[in-house]
Amino acid sequence: MKPLRFCHVTTFYPPYNFGGDGMGVQRLCRALVRAGHQVTVVHDADAYRSLRGAPPPPAEPEPEGLEVVRLESGAPRLASLLTQQTGRPVVHRRQLAELLGGREWDVINFHNISLVGGPGILKLGRALKLYMAHEHWLVCPSHVLWRHDREPCTGRECLRCVLHFRRPPQAWRYTKAIERAGRHVDTFIAMSEFSRAKHREFGFPFEMEVLPYFLPDPEPGAVPPARAAAEPLFHPRPYFLYVGRLERIKGLDDVIGLCRDFDEADLLVAGDGEHGARLRELAAGSPRVRFLGRISDADLAHAYRDAEALIVPSAGFETFGIILIEAFRAGTPVIARRIGPFPEIIEQAGSGELFSTPDELAAAMRRILHEPGLRERHARRGYRAWLERWTESAVLPRYLDLVR
Repeated sequence: MKPLRFCHVTTFYPPYNFGGDGMGVQRLCRALVRAGHQVTVVHDADAYRSLRGAPPPPAEPEPEGLEVVRLESGAPRLASLLTQQTGRPVVHRRQLAELLGGREWDVINFHNISLVGGPGILKLGRALKLYMAHEHWLVCPSHVLWRHDREPCTGRECLRCVLHFRRPPQAWRYTKAIERAGRHVDTFIAMSEFSRAKHREFGFPFEMEVLPYFLPDPEPGAVPPARAAAEPLFHPRPYFLYVGRLERIKGLDDVIGLCRDFDEADLLVAGDGEHGARLRELAAGSPRVRFLGRISDADLAHAYRDAEALIVPSAGFETFGIILIEAFRAGTPVIARRIGPFPEIIEQAGSGELFSTPDELAAAMRRILHEPGLRERHARRGYRAWLERWTESAVLPRYLDLVR
C-alpha cells in the first residue's frame, strides 16, 4: 500500500487520557508511522482538564511522522459542557473544520468523540471515514452500559441512569442525531464480537466490522517470559494480581470479600480510583490483601511475572479487555469473570479460567495453585495466542485491509 495521510480524532490521547482507549489510539498511530504512513492526531485537552482538574504527566516524544494537535481553550469546562449538551463541536468548531476540511486526508479515523465534537463532528472533512467504538458511547449516555452505577445494563433506563451518574441529560440522544451523522462514516469498527452484538442489541443502526486491540510486537529474539527462580520475588508469598482502576464497575468487591480470608495466597491490587476507599474498608484487618497504588511499568512487569494469575473481575460490559492480552504477553494466566467479551477472548486464546461466583473463583485459584503444570500450560498457550492474534504485526494488516 502506498503511504497514506491519516487523521485520528479522539477526545483523549496520552498523556491527556484516563484509560485504555487513549493508549490504544496511540499504539495504532505509532504502528501506522512505523508502516510508513503520515499520521496526525487531533485530541481535546479541554476534556481532560475539565474532568481531571490537574495537569497531566509529561508527554513522551512521538516518532517522526506523527503530529499531535491539541485543542485547548481558556474555559475547558464550558467547552466540554457545550459539546456534551449539543452533540456537536462549539468552542473548537472553526479549528476542527480547518483541520478536517482544510487538509487533504486519505483517511479520517474517529475514536472516542464524546467531548471532542459529539456526533456532529462526523460530518466534517472529506476522506474515507472510520469510527472505532472503544466504548459503548454510541448507544449509552454513560459510555459503559453500567446501569445506575450498580449493574450491567440489560434495558434502557437512560434518563434515570444519567441523573444517577450526576451528568446532565442530552436532548440530542432522543433524536436521530447519531443515525444522521453516522451516514457520513464508511465503516464502524467494534473491538470484539461481543461489543458488536451489544451495539446491535441496543439499536445501533449500522453494521460493524470487528478489529481487536493489540500490543507492540516483541523484540527480535525475545523468548516467552518465565518466572526466574534465582531473582528476588515481587512478593514473599504466592499471590494473585489485579491491575486497573478501582471503580465499582470493575467488580473487586466480592473478590476482596473472598481473598481477605483466602489463606493459600495473597491478593495484590495495582491501581487507584474513586472506589479505592471502600475497597480498603472491605479489606481492613486482613494481611491477605495488599494495595499497591499506581506502580511503575518496571514494577508492574515484575508483578505480572511472579503472579500465579491475573484476576479480571469486571462486572460490566467491556468492549474488549486489553488487560487480558497484557497478561498473555507477560506469560501470566488469566482468571476472568464470565461476562462481556472475556469468554470470547479466553476461548480464542485456548487459555485461562472463567468464573461467575466467588466459589467458582476460589476453585479456579486453587487449580492454578495446586494442579501440577496448569499455570505453565496456561502461560504458554496465552503467550502463543497473543503472538498470533493480538500483536501489531497480526492486527495492523487487518486494519489496512479495511482501509483498502
